[in-house]
Amino acid sequence: MSAIFSTDNGRHGLGASLPRRMPVFVGLLIFAIAGFWLGSSQQPLFDLDEGAFSEATLEMLRSGNFLTTTLDGAPRYDKPMLSYWLQALSVSVFGVNEFAFRLPSMIAATIWMWITFGFVRERENEPEKAWLAAASLALGLIPALIGHAATADAILNLLLAAAGLDLWRHLESGRRAPLLRAALWIGLGVLCKGPVAIVVPGLTGLIWALWERRLFIFLRSAFDWAAWLIVLAVVLPWGVACWLSDGGDFIRHFLFDHNVNRYSRTMEGHGGHLWYYVATLPLIVAPFSALLPGAFRRASTGDSLDRYCVAWFVPVFLIFSTSSTQLPHYLLYGCTPLFVLFGRQALRLPGRLALMLPGWIVLGVIASVPLWLPTVLANTHRPWDAALLAGALEAVGPGYIAVSVAALVAGFAAWICAPLTSLVVLGIAMQVAVWFALVPAIANGQQEPTRAAGLHARAAGATVVSYGTKLPTFSVYRGAATPPRTPEPGEWAFLKIDQMASLQTELGPNAVLVEEFRQGGVLLVRREADSAPTAAPSATPATPRADSATPRATPPAPGDAPADAGAGADAPATPQPADRPAQ
Repeated sequence: MSAIFSTDNGRHGLGASLPRRMPVFVGLLIFAIAGFWLGSSQQPLFDLDEGAFSEATLEMLRSGNFLTTTLDGAPRYDKPMLSYWLQALSVSVFGVNEFAFRLPSMIAATIWMWITFGFVRERENEPEKAWLAAASLALGLIPALIGHAATADAILNLLLAAAGLDLWRHLESGRRAPLLRAALWIGLGVLCKGPVAIVVPGLTGLIWALWERRLFIFLRSAFDWAAWLIVLAVVLPWGVACWLSDGGDFIRHFLFDHNVNRYSRTMEGHGGHLWYYVATLPLIVAPFSALLPGAFRRASTGDSLDRYCVAWFVPVFLIFSTSSTQLPHYLLYGCTPLFVLFGRQALRLPGRLALMLPGWIVLGVIASVPLWLPTVLANTHRPWDAALLAGALEAVGPGYIAVSVAALVAGFAAWICAPLTSLVVLGIAMQVAVWFALVPAIANGQQEPTRAAGLHARAAGATVVSYGTKLPTFSVYRGAATPPRTPEPGEWAFLKIDQMASLQTELGPNAVLVEEFRQGGVLLVRREADSAPTAAPSATPATPRADSATPRATPPAPGDAPADAGAGADAPATPQPADRPAQ
């Protein structure tokens, strides 16, 4: 590896001879596989976001309504339609499975890396710079996570990157073609996730123009009639059809509830603080965190492109730092310019220890999980949280230790390589530890019980509702929408274990609940016909089935459908359990 990724003089790594020794396609393919494709089909879908997107896509296919989405039968106003359409296409071609749901994101992330590499390569004479830009995007912790996720974020980041990079090409050269391409990417971005696709490039261009005292150039671009015509041509066909189909409910709820309100008040428990992204940015780009100071220094010492990159990152950072809803991946909307700046400092890196330390810390934390997780579990008292941690601890066995320790050793051994090569090796080692040790352990605690419950309910053909529990992957694996309400006699209820007492209280002391399935932190209970009142009523706990206290779900035949699937009887098949890596 050191020989492949080295300059002729061996000083910098990832060097000038790389394109002659290894085709660009092969190098970028290695980055893409390590960053975005490892573990994509081995892990179950994760709640909340992957489950919500995937179930909404399946319900769209069942209903034939490609204008608006539902989740468990209720309107879902979170996002416009592009990501659902792409998921639907993937599922229709490759079947209903985890790989198919994630494929659009994996492809989008790969192209995102590719165009960032190309942008730096066309401007820099030193090939190290383009390779470092691509590596920092593909092997960074959160970009790689989003590249795996069956959500809209990788697609949006691709479109924001394409728009921002083409906007710079226009501002740099004055040519109109890049501006019109940027308008196309912006229109698709609006169709993917809404106004953020206009706000980010718009603020970037404005701040750069003010900084450079070239406001007229920006205003001429911002009011280009042909560019706006392209944006409208992309967005309006869906927007008008959507408005006519539901009287504007979807668009109104999306714009106000999921844009204005998401900024002004905390949603889904994802609150934060002004310092949130100051603290999380080094983790977002790990193991390339040591490159951050040099990237920001270029704002004052660099050229016009450096200032454009800073003008791209800063408004995103400020907007989401002051937002009432915060998640780490929101900052990725402004991270493409950071990856460009990382690449442009490839020949002036910080000291070797500073360069390697962030990755070593991440690998050390992953490898040390078996040491501290039992203590965390012993001090966790909420039943749901304790069940998740217990399930994760079950997966932290010899396989976990072998993979995480091997990755840690590889990360330290990378010290002997040239600096950039060592950073790439460290990034690949981190991805191996994440996707073959850490994520499987998290999945075993958080998602395997829900997947098993969904498959069990599907095989039983029962009518199932959910109670006080929002885990939409259950509906994906069950193969039918699961309405949120209390169960009627004869129906099953899917719920978290800490919701059981609440359900019994709501139904009353005469309700008889029979436990059909228990695994980890989730239950399936069947409501029997209510018994007659007694003189001294008392709460009736759920009655476990005599034949099995914790039944394991058996996957149904591919064509089977639950009894209450209704219109979903002709729906695509349910995802089958993927083989899990050895623990």
